[in-house]
Amino acid sequence: MKSFIVCALEPSANLHLKEVLRAYQKEYGKFELWGIYDENLCKELNLSSKPLYSSHEFSAMGFVEVLPLIFKAKRAIKELVSLALEREKEGGGFNAVLCIDSPAFNIPLAKALKKANSTTKRIYYILPQVWAWKRGRIPVVEEHFDVLASILPFDREFFTKSIYVGHPLLDEICEFKDNFNMQKILTKKEEEKTIAFLPGSRKSEIIRLMPIFRELATHFKGEKVLCVPPFNLEKMHLYGDVEGFKIESNTPNLLKRADFAFICSGTATLEAALVGTPFILAYKAKAIDIFIARLFVKLKHIGLANIFCDFAGKEPLNPEFLQDEVSVENLLNTYNKFAYKPFFAKVGFLKEYLGFGSAKNMAKILDEI
Repeated sequence: MKSFIVCALEPSANLHLKEVLRAYQKEYGKFELWGIYDENLCKELNLSSKPLYSSHEFSAMGFVEVLPLIFKAKRAIKELVSLALEREKEGGGFNAVLCIDSPAFNIPLAKALKKANSTTKRIYYILPQVWAWKRGRIPVVEEHFDVLASILPFDREFFTKSIYVGHPLLDEICEFKDNFNMQKILTKKEEEKTIAFLPGSRKSEIIRLMPIFRELATHFKGEKVLCVPPFNLEKMHLYGDVEGFKIESNTPNLLKRADFAFICSGTATLEAALVGTPFILAYKAKAIDIFIARLFVKLKHIGLANIFCDFAGKEPLNPEFLQDEVSVENLLNTYNKFAYKPFFAKVGFLKEYLGFGSAKNMAKILDEI
């Protein structure tokens, strides 16, 4: 039975990891799992092992909030390297270390493993966004990882040894809006519409957006649904007063039945674009984080769907509002003037651009390494 160390620190990384592990179980059977990941995966996938650290211990957003986690991260890296070396001394060793996203943690981990002369293969799944900033990471990543598994077709323009494995959302989304669903949105009365509100998954995102979303929701006559990730259902206090909202935890299902959505920047914006749900991106962060980001990040847009359109030379898919632009007035006015037909015309392009899901390809890489 093969064994892997996994480092999945972000909520989205754990969603993508779950699909990879399911595909592995289906195709290749049992495995052992160690490292940093959502402990709920143990129950969902019937795993006997437990994570060294829960991924929830590392949840943070922005430059400032990450600072207190630095010491914990250093301790975790030291423990993971020791674990890998102990297994290697015993003569077995882990088959691979699977690092998912989170370059601020996973690159130092890979460096530490190489410095310690660990023979465990290192896989990077969901590569650093060097197309946005820190292109100096490219040679560092290529030197310290054995396999670079990309989920973005344009990564190959930056990483010489990357392999495009597909995009995980095409595994996770089961239903998409068809032409009938799209046409129905255009003809619905306001009181018949379902409006989805997705204020993010982190505490800081929720606290900043919910007051605006709460007031915005009062302007809609139809069903108003608040998306709360499963791991936040026991933290409803973060959302404040949710009277007037229905609560939904399954993001793809909600986006499939929603007629429109207001979404915090993140993976959910690409989910909405792929499903075919018209949406507006709204993002508020600490002023210092935005200041630092604007110094280093050179992109026209922050939403993944719009970034894909930029790389493909197409017009942006959806409106974006940042910081003080995120107001009830701006969001409502843009909703009332939303260009539905150009939006629907680009949905097919995104699915063709990404092509296929990544879970089976990642499972195959894990089995063959």
